[in-house]
Amino acid sequence: MSQWFPSSKLCHGCGHKVEKLPLSQRHWHCQGCGHPIDRDINAARNIQTAGLIHIAP
Repeated sequence: MSQWFPSSKLCHGCGHKVEKLPLSQRHWHCQGCGHPIDRDINAARNIQTAGLIHIAP
């Protein structure tokens, strides 16, 4: 996985990507599905999913 993977800007639910998200903004609502997002939890879920895809047989 690239160090530039947008883990905190990518909705873990629908995959919508926020183009601009200041680092100070810790919570946001996805414009794609309306899901409330906690930036850190969202990033962790995206990294976990990417890791599982990467190691899948």
